This record gives sequence, structure tokens and C-alpha cells, in this order.
Amino acid sequence: MTSLFNTEYASTLSAPSIATNVILHAFDWPYSKVAENAKAIADNGYKAILVSPPLKSFHSKGGTQWWQRYQPQDYRVIDNQLGNTNDFRKMIETLNRHDIDIYADIVFNHMANESHERNDLNYPNSNIISQYKNKKEYFDSIKLFGDLSQPLFTKDDFLSAFPIKDWKDPWQVQHGRISSGGSDPGLPTLKNNKNVVKKQKLYLKALKKIGVKGFRIDAAKHMTLDHIQELCDEDITEDMHIFGEIITDGGATKEEYELFLQPYLEKTTLGAYDFPLFHTVLDVFNKNASMASLINPYSLGSALENQRAITFAITHDIPNNDVFLDQVMSEENERLAYCYILGRDGGVPLVYTDLDTSGIKNSRDKPRWCDAWNDPILANMIHFHNIMHCQPMTIIEQTQDLLVFSRGEHGVVAINKAKKAVSYELPIKYSQQNRTEINEIINMEGVKLLPPSLGSETGAILQLPAQSCAMLVS
Repeated sequence: MTSLFNTEYASTLSAPSIATNVILHAFDWPYSKVAENAKAIADNGYKAILVSPPLKSFHSKGGTQWWQRYQPQDYRVIDNQLGNTNDFRKMIETLNRHDIDIYADIVFNHMANESHERNDLNYPNSNIISQYKNKKEYFDSIKLFGDLSQPLFTKDDFLSAFPIKDWKDPWQVQHGRISSGGSDPGLPTLKNNKNVVKKQKLYLKALKKIGVKGFRIDAAKHMTLDHIQELCDEDITEDMHIFGEIITDGGATKEEYELFLQPYLEKTTLGAYDFPLFHTVLDVFNKNASMASLINPYSLGSALENQRAITFAITHDIPNNDVFLDQVMSEENERLAYCYILGRDGGVPLVYTDLDTSGIKNSRDKPRWCDAWNDPILANMIHFHNIMHCQPMTIIEQTQDLLVFSRGEHGVVAINKAKKAVSYELPIKYSQQNRTEINEIINMEGVKLLPPSLGSETGAILQLPAQSCAMLVS
């Protein structure tokens, strides 16, 4: 640690960090809003933006609920509440000027539940086919691929209708319908057949052609591995970042991991949401598990391997579905979780923001995640992540409530989850000039770096208020 905070390296702070791999999940943002904020997003250090499913789904002048975006009517045009194909293209062009990649959320497990208005399984429905015909010039102008005079899918492309009842039976989960229960017939589940795979690959290739650089596979847990493997051949995966959403309640010791996530990891090379690490982090910050759990969670089966993991403190499902609401962390704990995720070595961090889809408020009685993407402290964390990308991580100190680790020779992360302040003597050189520079990168209320204690020749004192964190860069 002898080279930490030498003045030789102080210029690192004033130099702009180069975006590495942090993804902003701009959940349910209109494509125009993404474009309008492209420069600010880039300035905050994000490398990529994940947007809600770019396809045809129900929309209206009065607006629609977020979940409508996850009920596809057609893949061949982008026409939904967030914009159309032209808006999507303009967004990509703007993001390209700021060196930001665009990732698309992909819904392939099912199609829209339209049982309230029809009995057949032709997609899109006859009313939409008529719209295509009556406004042919317009829909041809926003077409991604295919013949809009013909259905994308028919009844032969769907599995038999039955609701999933046993969520730990892989066959039911991957062949039954996602349903809210009762009289809800659920979302029509697509087969893994030649027509479905052909159309889905044409859609993916069309998105690649217009500049999409990554795919999030929604509800991957509900798709058979054969289906995923047939879709993700070399033509699709080349130069793309693809990862699946396979929700589990923990890591390698949990039944859901063994039933769903482990086979996916063994039989594909794709990335995945790191739910094992999320539950480890949740246990530490919400359930008072020891910080020891965060030292090397992969070795305990409590995290995915670094190169395949999408790490996060919250996903869109958590605040927007009643069944997951107990996984919403307090604002203080979510900040600590982001400090760990963005401070550690490994994984691709995903930062969540929305437009108040959940109605949850923060301590200032404002929508909790509306401005999360632009939070100055979070931006500093991303700045740290980008500077320290790929630098080795070494544990310096760990107690029940305190974790301190270094990143290479020029970075330190300290997290205090206790409900009382702590002071820690860092094994680093100290000078008035260094203290000034370091405070600029901390920028967190109450965190202080003080001169060494009496009798100490080297150690600077880091003061951390209750439930706070610091990131130091030399």
C-alpha cells in the first residue's frame, strides 16, 4: 500500500474517467428521453443503456402500464408507448455520438394476453393487421423485417394453455403460462419450433443491424435451454453482450439455483443476472449478515463468475411487483450496496432508474428512482469503478459491520453498515495536499480523512458516519 495517495498520482482525480462497462437501465423511458439525456448519461460514466422492449405492444394516448411493454403483439415493427422505430433509430444515432451502447430488453417466452377481446392465437391480431393495411406507407417505414400482411405467429406456434402452479417444477415453468391466478388465462407461451426460432432470430438480426449492441433475455427462466441455444448461435452472439434474467432466491445452496440457473450456466456461455450475489448483499445490508460474506462470495457459491455476472442493487421487478417488495433496500443500504458493487472487482454493474412506475417515494417524498441515474454520489462511484476497472481487489479490514478493501495500488473502498460511526486507520501516506484531493472524490456527507493519530507516522484516519461509505483514489 506504500504507493497509495502519492502526489504523483493525484492527477487521476482531475482526469475524466473512461466509461468501461456500467449499464444504465432506463426502465420505461421513452426513446426521446434517452436521447435528450445522452450527454449527461455519458458524463456520468455509463457505457451502455438498457431500454424496455423495442417491439409492438399496446399503447394509448392516455398512457399504459409498464407491463404492457412486456406483452408483445408483433416483433416486426417498433410501435409502443415509448416510441416507434424511427424514434429508436434516432436514439441510437444520438447515443453513438456519445460512445454509449444500446441494449434491448427481449421478450421471447410469450405474447400478449388478449383473451379479453378474442379467442384465437394469431399475432398480431386482425385489427392490427388491418391497421398495417390501412396505413401501409407508415408501417412499411417503421418495419424491421417481414411481410406485414401476414401473421407473425399462429396457434401452431403456441404450447397448450395451462397456468404454472409449481414454480419449482422446471417442466411447468418452461411450458406453462405466466398467470396472475384465478380466471386469468395467462400469457400465451411460444413453442420452440422452426417458425418461432426463425422469426425471433430475424428480429434479433434486425436490431443488430440498426445498432443494438446487447440483449437482455426477459424471463429466460421460462424458456427451455434448447430454445435459448438455438437462438443464440454465432450469428447472433458475435460482438454482442447477451445476458438472461433467471430469478433465484440465492446461490449454489438454493434449490432454484440448482433447478434453473446452474443448467443455464453449464449449457450456455451467456451472461446472467447475479441473483446469488444480490441475495448475499441483501442479507448483509438488510438482514445483518457479516461483512465476511462479501470478501469472496464466488468461492462460497454466493456469486457468479466475474465474466458472466450482471451485478445490481435493484432490478425493475423488485419495486414493481408485490411479491418482491421485501427486497427493496432502504436508501442508505442501497447506496452501500452500490458502493460494494461498483467498488469491487468483477461483474458488469447495472444501475436502475425509472419514471416512478412503482409509486415508491424517497425520504424527501419524491419518486425514489426517477433521478437515481444522475445522483452525484452514484456518479462518483461509477467514476471510481471506471478508473479502477480490472485492478486487483485486496481485503484490508473486515468486521461484522466494516469492510475495507483496496483496488490495485491507488484505490480504497470502505463501507460501514453499522448504525454508529467508526474510525479506521488506513495504511497509507498522508499529507495536506492528498487530503484535499481525496475529499474531492469522496464527496459524501460526514466522511472525513484526518491526520494520523498521535505516535503514528503513516496512517491517515478515515471517519465514516453510520451507514456510510467512501471511495478513495490517489
